[in-house]
Amino acid sequence: MAAEHPAYPVGLRLTGRRVVVLGGGQVAQRRLPALIAAGADIHLVSPTATPSVEAMADGGELTWSRRPYADGDLADAWYALIATGDRTANEAASAEAERHRVWCVRSDDADAATAWTPATGRSEGVTVAVLTTDAAGRDPRHTAAVRDAIVEGLRDGTLVAPHHRKRTTGVSLVGGGPGDPDLITVRGRRLLAEADVVIADRLGPRDLLDELPPHVEVIDAAKIPYGRYMAQEAINSALIEHAKQGKAVVRLKGGDPYVFGRGMEEAIALEAEGIPYTVVPGISSSISVPGAAGIPVTHRGVAHEFTVVSGHVAPDDERSLVDWPALAKLRGTLVVLMGVDKIGRIAETLIAHGKSAQTPVALVQEGTTAAQRRVDATLETVEDAVRTHEVRPPAVIVIGDVVAVGPQRTA
Repeated sequence: MAAEHPAYPVGLRLTGRRVVVLGGGQVAQRRLPALIAAGADIHLVSPTATPSVEAMADGGELTWSRRPYADGDLADAWYALIATGDRTANEAASAEAERHRVWCVRSDDADAATAWTPATGRSEGVTVAVLTTDAAGRDPRHTAAVRDAIVEGLRDGTLVAPHHRKRTTGVSLVGGGPGDPDLITVRGRRLLAEADVVIADRLGPRDLLDELPPHVEVIDAAKIPYGRYMAQEAINSALIEHAKQGKAVVRLKGGDPYVFGRGMEEAIALEAEGIPYTVVPGISSSISVPGAAGIPVTHRGVAHEFTVVSGHVAPDDERSLVDWPALAKLRGTLVVLMGVDKIGRIAETLIAHGKSAQTPVALVQEGTTAAQRRVDATLETVEDAVRTHEVRPPAVIVIGDVVAVGPQRTA
C-alpha cells in the first residue's frame, strides 16, 4: 500500500495499553526500550530473542511468548511492531492488524505498514520526532541527521528562541572536563548557554567561553579581588553575591567539581546562604588524560586498582594527608594530580618504601588539548625528565606498569 500523502504525526500514549511486538531480534532490541519507557503493556511473540531482549523479559519489563506468530496475537492490541524474519508471517500479521484496526509498523516493508517509526531524540522534557514526508525518497540516515541536529541545538541552548530561554536559578557547579571543549557533559554545556554569569577556573574548557552570548558576564576566578579573604572565600562570596541578584550563575571548573575541585566547599557556602545549587559531574582528568595519552589506568593482568592522590603537598610536609608508605606497597596504578614540582620527593619516598626504582612513569601535560604531550620515565629518572623536557603544570602523572602497556609516545 504505497503512501500517496504524508504521514500524520501524532504522539501515542501507551501507558498500560497492550502493545504486541513480533520478533525478538535487533529491531525489537532497539525499539523496546522506548516502549518500556512509555509504560506500555508489552507482549513479545518470538521463538528466540537477543540476550538484551531476553534480559528485558527476565526483568519483568515485558511478557514473552516463545513461539512464532499465530493468528489472533494482535487481538485487543493498540499498537504493533512487526519485525520477524519471516515475510509470510509479517504479511499475515499486517493483515490481522488491518482487520482489527491496530496501527502497526513493518520493519521489512514500510509502505505496507499503517504507521512509521520516526527518528526520535529527547532533551529536557522535549521529544523530537522526525519523519520524511516523501515516502519515495525516505532515507533513515537523513531523518536521523536532522533529529541529531535539533536535539544537539536543544541541549546546548543554541536552538531555543531567546524569549523562551530557560534559566536555572541559583548556582550550577559544573565540571568542565579535562580541557577539550567537546568533553564537557551535555548538561554542563546547556547550563552554560543559560547562564548570566560564569565564574571560570584557569583549567576549565576555555574555548567554550567564546561561544557565550555578549550579555554573559565572564569572571576569571584567578582575578577576583581577594582583599582580606582567602582565594576560595572570595570565590564563594562572588557566587553568593551574583546568585542573590537573581542571576543564573555557573561555576565552571576543570575536571570534576568534587575531585580536588573544592566543589563541596562552595556547596557548603551556598547551602549556608539558602541559595539553590546543582552539581554537574565532569570527566576527571585522573582517568581521561591518561586515556587520551594511550594509558589505561587498569588493564587485565597488570593492574586491578588505581589510586588518585593530590601531589600539591610534598610527602615530608606536615600538612600532607597522603599515606605515601602505604601507596608504595600497592601493586596497582598511582595517578598524581598537581604534583609536577613535587615529583622528585614523591619518587624518592615511594622508592624508599619499597617501590621499584624502575617503575614506569608517564607525565601527560595539557591532556586532551592541542598542546598535549607525553614524557615517559621511571621513578628513578622522572625528576631529571621533568627538568630536561621542561614539563609544566597542568600535567597528570601516572605511575605503574600500565604506562608500558600501550605504544610508547614520548615528547
